[in-house]
Amino acid sequence: MTTILAAAFDIGAFVSIMVLIVLGLGLVASLMGIFNFAHGELVLLGACTVYVVHRAGLPVWLGIVLAPFVVGACGLAIERLVVRRFYTEPIPAMLATYALGLAIRESVRYAIGGTYLSVPAPIGGALTVGELHISAWNVLLIAVTIVICTLCWWFLKRTQYGLLIRAALENPGLASASGISTRVLYAATFTLAASMAGLAGAVIVPVYSLSADLGVRFLIQGFVAIMTGGLGTFAGPLVGAGAVGTASAGLPWFVSPILADVLVFVLAIAFVKARPGGVFASRGR
Repeated sequence: MTTILAAAFDIGAFVSIMVLIVLGLGLVASLMGIFNFAHGELVLLGACTVYVVHRAGLPVWLGIVLAPFVVGACGLAIERLVVRRFYTEPIPAMLATYALGLAIRESVRYAIGGTYLSVPAPIGGALTVGELHISAWNVLLIAVTIVICTLCWWFLKRTQYGLLIRAALENPGLASASGISTRVLYAATFTLAASMAGLAGAVIVPVYSLSADLGVRFLIQGFVAIMTGGLGTFAGPLVGAGAVGTASAGLPWFVSPILADVLVFVLAIAFVKARPGGVFASRGR
């Protein structure tokens, strides 16, 4: 039982990371109709922000707080300079963001080399309950993710800006004809998604060592999660992140990690084949 509970917390921490990544990725895909292939590199930039702050001798907490703002500013620049030119052209948008992500990733690789850099968790040690020892950072990560999901739900369901986002999701053409500035909405949404990616990278780096390829794995799994959960709803990407994250973190307890990754993709492909719209099929475009 102790082993099962320990595994459950490890899986929960990984699922939390997936949720933070998929929230922003799914919002951009649902609202703007494009997949941001630079999202993984935005996660990487969040991790780099924490590392730079730590190397400067400042508290890791400060880096975690700064990361969403720094990466959000980068996201706004990307949207204004690149993405806004391809709103009606999803394929060129994907190619452009892929090229941009590649440039960011290789720039980080040039700066840090092929090394793996570590950042200490701001909260160390473990919580002990009987014979059960749980990483304090994992517990905090799960709690923070729950709070962020709750705030995002409230934001989308209970605020004026959330109403505008939902209107644009349901019918972009009608929303634009009704006087809603979709370009401003898209810029703000892309910036918010980038900020969430930055936060995800900031909380990942104490768990996973910083390397230039840090965001690649999570980007691929994020896309699988979105396709599994479905676009156009708040719950869809979250359910997809939960399913893919649980499988990705849980299967290595029973099979080799490589085989676990293969099984996750096979199961996801089979599910999407059987249900192309995902768990929650979009009612939008």
